[in-house]
Formats: sequence, C-alpha cells, structure tokens
Amino acid sequence: MNQTEWENLSPEEKRIQLYLKQKALLEQFLQTGAISKAQYDKSLGDMTEKMGMEKYAEEQCCPI
Repeated sequence: MNQTEWENLSPEEKRIQLYLKQKALLEQFLQTGAISKAQYDKSLGDMTEKMGMEKYAEEQCCPI
C-alpha cells in the first residue's frame, strides 16, 4: 500500500490494516522460530482484544 492509498483510508480502515500487518509480523516471528507458539498465541490474543479486532483475527494481511 502506498502513501496515497494509506492517506485515503478512514481511521477504522487504518486500524484494521495496522492490526493485520502486526498479525502477519507475529506469524513471521512464529515461522522463523523467533517466538514460541505459546508466545504467539498470547501476543495475538492480547493484541486482538486490546485493538477490538476479534472479527479480523482469522483474516490474512492487507485485504484492501
């Protein structure tokens, strides 16, 4: 996503994109062994709850 596309997103769309990118980063950490499955589950659960993104927890990064 380029700068112009980002600027045209609503605040809610930006929050969703940020959540999905952070989720993808956690998945990458898990795949490379930088974090354990337990750490991944805890971090993802905490982030999902704090950001109020329960309905996006199963989505893949960057649908927009």
